[in-house]
Amino acid sequence: MLKTIGVKRGFSMPGGRTFWALKGISLDAAEGRLTILKGRSGSGKTTLLNVIGGMTKVSEGELYYQGQPLHDSDEGRLTLYRRHEVGFVFQNYNLMPNLTAYENVDLAAEIAREPLSVIEVLREVGLEDWKNHFPSQLSGGQQQRVAIARAMVKNPELLLCDEPTGALDIQTGVQVLKALQNLNRSLRKTVIVITHNAGIARMANRVFYLKDGLLDGIKAVDDPLDPEEITW
Repeated sequence: MLKTIGVKRGFSMPGGRTFWALKGISLDAAEGRLTILKGRSGSGKTTLLNVIGGMTKVSEGELYYQGQPLHDSDEGRLTLYRRHEVGFVFQNYNLMPNLTAYENVDLAAEIAREPLSVIEVLREVGLEDWKNHFPSQLSGGQQQRVAIARAMVKNPELLLCDEPTGALDIQTGVQVLKALQNLNRSLRKTVIVITHNAGIARMANRVFYLKDGLLDGIKAVDDPLDPEEITW
């Protein structure tokens, strides 16, 4: 589904210097699989996720989605790609505080071409009974599951998650990971998750290790664990 070839991403620095966050990454993510990007802070994980999601343009190299090149796309095409093909889940939730859980998810459904049922998606993440609650009335784990539902209601083929359990305790994190795994398995969506957590990597089909902007290893997982089996 997704492939990068020698992708580099540089940022201009004072004095005319360039900081290379990505120094030539080549990888591919299979359709309907759960892929983990693992590495320490500063390894390039978030920059790579932003490139894959069309939020940051490639400086050098090639990016393909379902066989079509994105590295030379203009902003208009990238906007359509982000809107219709990609769902984003961030560590800090980014929910609208003055909207209920249902309304936060419905807001995303309104811009989608073929959205899923809002109530069905909320049921999938275990929040049907909390649909009329505002973010301030929800726990951190519940807010993150609303964020997952908001990403999924667009019916994207690709779900990108940046440290979705980073601010959560273990028990709540397991609930969030279970929601992601259920969506991956039941709807056959391709899920890519950033984490620095070795335990979470054991629930993936494949793990890409990043270090200093470079690919530092690949591991295939033959028998992924369920979130309840993970310890960290």
